[in-house]
Amino acid sequence: MGGEDALLPVEPVFLKSLRDHVYSLVRDAIVSGRLKGGEKLNERQLASQLGISTTPLKEALRVLEAEGLVRSEPRRGIYVTFNAAQAEEMMLARAAIESMIARQAAKRVNEDQIARMRALLVEMRAGLETVDVLQLIALNERFHNVIHEASGCDYLRRLQSGQNIYNHTARLSVLSEERERFLAVEEHEAIASAIAAREPDLAERLMRDHVIRSGEKHLVRVSQAGN
Repeated sequence: MGGEDALLPVEPVFLKSLRDHVYSLVRDAIVSGRLKGGEKLNERQLASQLGISTTPLKEALRVLEAEGLVRSEPRRGIYVTFNAAQAEEMMLARAAIESMIARQAAKRVNEDQIARMRALLVEMRAGLETVDVLQLIALNERFHNVIHEASGCDYLRRLQSGQNIYNHTARLSVLSEERERFLAVEEHEAIASAIAAREPDLAERLMRDHVIRSGEKHLVRVSQAGN
């Protein structure tokens, strides 16, 4: 019979992709509050829910432990360490970094970057009609990336990249509400105008207010999920 030769071994690249996919799923469940702070993770149960073996899950959990989202205790198991307090810290750190980046962008932005911000805002406005949340998140991230580029702040951008594990999930949580989608676009338009007008004080304040307001909205959801 040819059964033994019917399937080829899985290529290493696919194994790596599976680990990364599992990492993203578990990370999002933690950051969104679906897996609660202090909760002990049952690896076999999680692997069964995901329809995978425990190997890619163990690999994903090692990455999450390095990021401070879970903690492994010898002979006891793995526990979720992320909670509303940590989410608040990450939000405040992001507000501080992003506001300084916006401040520097207002000093250094060029006409091409202003045009790209405005073009993205047009796409965001159009996206409000289609209600494609994932597309809005992608546009949101591209908008912030233009500001990061305009700032020329390599060090601050490296610090900000450490927040990415939190930012995407927070945006997914907040932008799922219609009112929040419209507020986010309005706030982005104000930020872009301040940067284009080369007003660093205003750009800094608007960006800080934007990050804190939307971050506090996400904190409410994390707290509710943890109850």
